[in-house]
Amino acid sequence: MVSWISALDRKLLRDLFHMRGQGLAVGAIVACGVAIMVMALGAISSLELSRDTYYDRYRFADVFSNAKRAPERLASEIADIEGVRTVETRISRMVTLDIEGMREPANAQLVSLPENGVPRLNGVLLYSGRFPDPSRPDEAVVSKAFVDAHGFTLGSNVRAIINGRARDLEIVGIGDSPEHVYMLGPSGLLPDEKRFAVFWLSRRALEAAFDLDGAFNNVSVSLSPGANPQGVIDGLDALLAPYGTGGAYGAEDQLSNAFIESEMQQLASIAAIIPPIFLIVSALLINAILARLIATERQQIGLLKAFGFDQREIAWHYVKMALGMVVGGILVGFVLGAALARLMTNLYANSFRFPDMIFRLDPSAFVIGGGSAAIAAIVGAIASARSAANLAPAEAMSPAPPTVYSKGVLQRAFARIHFDEPTRMILRHVTRWPIRAGVTVVGVAAAQALLVGTLFAFDAIDELLEQHFNRTDAYDAAINFVEPMNYSAVREIERLPGVLSVQPNRDVSIRIRHGQLDERVWLVGVDPTGRQRRLLDDNQRFMDMPEHGLALSSQLASMVIAGVGDRVTLEVLEGERPVLDAPVTGIVNEAMGWPAFMDVDALGDLLGESDVVSGVYAMIDPDKEAAFSEAVLARPGIASVALQRASIESFNETMEENINIMMTIYALSGGAIAAAVVYNAARISLTERGRELASLRVLGFTEGEVSYILIGELGLLVFLALPLGGLLGMGLAYLVASSMATELFRIPVTIDPSTHGMAATIVVVSSIAAALFVRQRVKTLDLIAVLKTRE
Repeated sequence: MVSWISALDRKLLRDLFHMRGQGLAVGAIVACGVAIMVMALGAISSLELSRDTYYDRYRFADVFSNAKRAPERLASEIADIEGVRTVETRISRMVTLDIEGMREPANAQLVSLPENGVPRLNGVLLYSGRFPDPSRPDEAVVSKAFVDAHGFTLGSNVRAIINGRARDLEIVGIGDSPEHVYMLGPSGLLPDEKRFAVFWLSRRALEAAFDLDGAFNNVSVSLSPGANPQGVIDGLDALLAPYGTGGAYGAEDQLSNAFIESEMQQLASIAAIIPPIFLIVSALLINAILARLIATERQQIGLLKAFGFDQREIAWHYVKMALGMVVGGILVGFVLGAALARLMTNLYANSFRFPDMIFRLDPSAFVIGGGSAAIAAIVGAIASARSAANLAPAEAMSPAPPTVYSKGVLQRAFARIHFDEPTRMILRHVTRWPIRAGVTVVGVAAAQALLVGTLFAFDAIDELLEQHFNRTDAYDAAINFVEPMNYSAVREIERLPGVLSVQPNRDVSIRIRHGQLDERVWLVGVDPTGRQRRLLDDNQRFMDMPEHGLALSSQLASMVIAGVGDRVTLEVLEGERPVLDAPVTGIVNEAMGWPAFMDVDALGDLLGESDVVSGVYAMIDPDKEAAFSEAVLARPGIASVALQRASIESFNETMEENINIMMTIYALSGGAIAAAVVYNAARISLTERGRELASLRVLGFTEGEVSYILIGELGLLVFLALPLGGLLGMGLAYLVASSMATELFRIPVTIDPSTHGMAATIVVVSSIAAALFVRQRVKTLDLIAVLKTRE
């Protein structure tokens, strides 16, 4: 025996070895909790480092704005705004693409490059090739995802429809930009590399194409250290106001960057909500294990105190035992969490266009994960450790007082019902140890709740798609014009092949104020007679477009703290820029973004214009979709076309892999909790009832009857836990949905019965597996040895 190990520590090692099964079960729960925390925090760290490195290296701007046509001389005045460090003016315009072999048009954003090809802000990372020659207007650098999706190479030609004329643009370079890390096309929910691209052309080429010689329609600025972003935004708005600006905005509202921030916010919510469930269950199990162990070690505790070990040493011994149960789980959680974090990082590499998706595990992730698990173990052990420390030596040396058996209310009720003896033994044991039974029920319910509270996300996605594609946005094609046009453009769209019906819309950028709060949003004017774009209330019922005033999306209403009946101030950020008060007449259940809505005619009156529209929602005959697409490409005033069918296909392709991976992780995690809880309950029950079960075997009970007593009790507790777990899971789903909601989208809380069924099935199967594993111990009971054992 190694002399430097104390007697208590040798006892600790022996006890941990004898309880290795229960310790492994607790460790598995801890490993899952720590792994999810390390995964989430590690993914946040990787995203943050990848973003910051890319932004810094390629000079991502701090403030953005646009205009219809602003003179280039304005750049020097913008540079004079207090806090502005660098100014980059450019030309940017959305166009359609005619891709050979595609049924529908693709969309591209054309962005100008300076003469030397190197922008001062929002630089272009050139993977291969070169920048366009200013003397060759049909050369372009094209975003890498689009090139890869279509198998294009340097020298390939892509046909773009610019001002209604087809131009073959030659790919001379393949690149990306920090401005387009998340490449979301018009009306898209997820990046679609086949149907949306960014083309960088020479400034000279775009000036000629869009009659912007000596002018710009887009500007980005970077800020000096310590500058006030809002002051720069206000100054930029003032300078661009005469030139049709849509309003300046900071980097936090830039679409690509906002999606990255949203993803990191959701990962932080996962780290804050999911791991504590595992750690709470592990604390409950540790408490139950140690309570039973201390009850069987009373005489040993008495001997230890008689030999001079004080209360602090006794208490610390059992706390160390708890820590010994979780230390292996913590280490496994570190390894598993690192692997999952790398998996998540690889998945993000498919969604976020970073040149290098840098994998980094912040040491704080391990400190937080391991520290939380250790604290949970200490909390679980402290009550049992205190009771062991407080045992007086004389009391501890005496056997524990026998359990007082008396008939309670439940037992008297059961007495009136005829049960066989094994069933009576099950009911009697559960009712005489209600706290222990309650711990098992709560643990299994936690597993059920975790599964319901995470798997519901897939039901939410289905509901989101149903709401977005079939109810609120029930059109087949969204057509956006280059600039607001006369209503005659709607008549032209109506006459296109395959068009069944249309609904015009007018979108305008506004700043909405209520009290001290204000937000820059899109005010969407919709024709109330149409059925392609509709509004839903909080009860998922269609609501009429308000004839007067405006309807706010629920997210926007919460952002400016406004409700029905309140009056808000609207500052239009284009045209004559009128400012007026308007009543809020409705709240809209809008899952995507935070727009405001108004009757299109009322919006026209507000803007002082008549029969002007920004675009059209159209219903298309599926058999004539190809003819419609061909006709759309010939219209010079159309900036982009998005087909819902293509959006749905892209969404399903992108989400399928992610859904399967996350469902597997959640199913294994929930199953681990259920199996560990049931296994520990079974082992504790087998330990304290070993003599009883062996006696029954000697008296003639069959192996199946004895196993039924043990497993039947577990089955009863699992049965009681399932409905409680379902209710807790619904509460967890609401908590997850509310914590993961961002300004970009909200997660609807909808739980399909099949999700409850799947969660229950995973819990039951895991419980059965754990119970059958313990049943093998019943089959191998050494009857003579067990009967000789002293309680």
